Amino acid sequence: MNDTKKTVLRTLLSCFFFLFFNHQAVASKNNPWKTLFNGKNLEGWHNPYPHGEASVKDGMIELVANKKFFLAYDQTFSNFEIKAAIKLPKGKANSGILFRSQKKENGVMFGYQAEVDGSDRCWSGGLYDEGRRGWIHPKKPIENRYNASNWKEDRRNALKRNDWNQYRIRCQGDHIQIWVNGIKTTDLKDSVDTEGFIAIQHHGEQGQIYRFRDLKLLKL
Repeated sequence: MNDTKKTVLRTLLSCFFFLFFNHQAVASKNNPWKTLFNGKNLEGWHNPYPHGEASVKDGMIELVANKKFFLAYDQTFSNFEIKAAIKLPKGKANSGILFRSQKKENGVMFGYQAEVDGSDRCWSGGLYDEGRRGWIHPKKPIENRYNASNWKEDRRNALKRNDWNQYRIRCQGDHIQIWVNGIKTTDLKDSVDTEGFIAIQHHGEQGQIYRFRDLKLLKL
């Protein structure tokens, strides 16, 4: 190969690599969402509890247990937006998505939880402080009655009980927002935790299967 051909080849290769990496950079910029679940296996996830089982089936995470547990993502995050889809089983069911959560030495997790409420109370999208303060929004029970004066009808009906539900959680500084199927259910400020794990819950109902998919995160 003479010098002219070598020069042309080097130029073509340089152009190819420039276009390839430029395309990758543009694609990354246009789609900055991080995929937390790849739909194939549980890479990046772990169960810190001695009980509970997690598996992947048909592109979904399935949780089975006879005691409450959380499947946690390995990394911690501070300011972000999460998207996730969840489907509750029929019958008695309760679940949630932990965010900015903490983990004790024995593996037990606690902290902010976006509620997935399968009961007639219909508080899906509320904010619960798992293992610590309890209900933050709506407020705690008063005289055996739930104080839900700020829980409007559209929020009560946000969850589709026997279908997939799209959750969106946004945290920036002390500002926390939650949406269920496009309906904003929580919008408040709380600064107890500013960084932590993301985790998904099985509430411990024996024989019940909780399903999750489309888990993505956008750093803010």
